[in-house]
Amino acid sequence: MQIPPDDKDWTWVLERPCPECGFDAGRVAATDVSALLRQLAASWQAVLTRPEVAVRPQPTRWSPLEYACHVRDVFTRFDTRLQLMLTVDGAEFENWDQDATAVAEHYDLQDPHVVSVELGTAGGTLATRFDGVTGTQWERTGRRSNGSEFTVATFALYLVHDPIHHLWDVAED
Repeated sequence: MQIPPDDKDWTWVLERPCPECGFDAGRVAATDVSALLRQLAASWQAVLTRPEVAVRPQPTRWSPLEYACHVRDVFTRFDTRLQLMLTVDGAEFENWDQDATAVAEHYDLQDPHVVSVELGTAGGTLATRFDGVTGTQWERTGRRSNGSEFTVATFALYLVHDPIHHLWDVAED
């Protein structure tokens, strides 16, 4: 991974365009995140139809399949975190070691067709959850175990960078 998702200094994602993928949070409204998540899930499902989806381009770089598994799990984990933020005052999230998850869950051996269905479902569930966020709920807060604090709005923008960035990671030349 180029940019650790549990990096304590995550705010740069909201303050300036990503120097690699070009994502610019200043051009995205938090209220548009649900539609964007649906588009991203569909884009990832298209990636999973590639013939060489499980091939790593370099030994130290994930294959498109492994990135898709990660994105599926990001959608699931962020849905859980969003539910906490919406229902628990001062919600705190435990740390997530995405690399350990990739190894433990054998991302490299998963079936692309199954991952496609699961990713679509997870993305749709998360998008629907964001559809339900209204008014002052956007200002509710949550905190990672490392102390990083989000509002639902900043959490939404931080979230969408991940699947966008990884689409850039797996872009075909």
